[in-house]
Amino acid sequence: MILRCPVESCADARLVAVVLPPNEGFSPESVGAIGLLAQRLGAGRAAVFRTVVIGAALRHTPFAVPCFEAAHPPAWLPASRTTRYVWGVSRRLRQLRPSLIEVHNRPAVALALARRFPGVPTILVLHNDPQAMRGMASAAGRRRLRRLARVVAVSPYVSGRLTEGVADWRPPPVVQPNCIDLSALPPPVPHGRRDRVILFAGRLVLEKGADCFVAACARALPGLPGWRAEVIGARRLRPDGAVDAYSNDLARAAAAAGVAMAGHRPHGEVLTAMARAALVVVPSRWPEPFGLTALEAMASGAALICSPRGNLPDLVRNAAVLVDPDDAGALAEAMVALARDEPRRAALGTAGLERARAFDISAGTAALDRLRCEILRA
Repeated sequence: MILRCPVESCADARLVAVVLPPNEGFSPESVGAIGLLAQRLGAGRAAVFRTVVIGAALRHTPFAVPCFEAAHPPAWLPASRTTRYVWGVSRRLRQLRPSLIEVHNRPAVALALARRFPGVPTILVLHNDPQAMRGMASAAGRRRLRRLARVVAVSPYVSGRLTEGVADWRPPPVVQPNCIDLSALPPPVPHGRRDRVILFAGRLVLEKGADCFVAACARALPGLPGWRAEVIGARRLRPDGAVDAYSNDLARAAAAAGVAMAGHRPHGEVLTAMARAALVVVPSRWPEPFGLTALEAMASGAALICSPRGNLPDLVRNAAVLVDPDDAGALAEAMVALARDEPRRAALGTAGLERARAFDISAGTAALDRLRCEILRA
């Protein structure tokens, strides 16, 4: 859905430059949560705002829509990686002359671009806990972000971490949840016909809890004849993602537990797997700032088990079973209980689909349009 801009003063303000983090992908073969969101919100919006996405040079062909521009940081510049990236992005911005700059998840980049382009409103969109970002651990560091036109948080959890210890934040941060295009997802398979698969999908890093998943499967699978477990993902979100000691240890544990390791897969294949799997598990150790994988699992109609950390409880509400990811016994018990209870799985799948509708792309684009118009009017 495209919302007509209600503010006459921004009717001619067409071009928005969306600046990705320098390590973010933007192609069907290699993309993370931030790139996916930028693609979803930037597609099909020419009637109100034209969007151009700026990021580091890609290894694969970018999404066809919206337009992608590669920033080429100068290797000769004796400066930090962030400074070189800002230099490359700035060169593209001078050529594009946007009316609005939206920087994703990099406070230092947003502040630097706001200084370089004082006549262009700059927005910072925070996808992760800002207190874990460089220079943002202290309240004084985060207070500097009030110089920007607006700060957007993807969840109440992130917004709370942003304003913690900072009095009288004006204008207040905007909570703009991540969204999903329900119409573009593979049709969910009814639970009576779903594959008897327990699925993990995500990066193979300690924070995402893939080892918790494998440890629980080692306990659960012997009591679930006819069921199998699968891990989709790699250390990095690309086909040639490097391995490390964690990945190697995980592969050995998975082999011993009978858990299949599918490696990296394009995002479309991940969604297809979710649409067919009976169970999806999101055992994140770290406080998830939003929980896009959990949202995708709900939107795919899968029965969901996830951790109770960060924004996940608020995201899933009554549409998932919450289990401490570091308690392998409890996680295995939840897997076994749901695997043996098809009506319960079906009920969770229905509740997940209903919950996911609140995050459909139509609501996200409408809210973003209103925010952009408000900023441009100001």
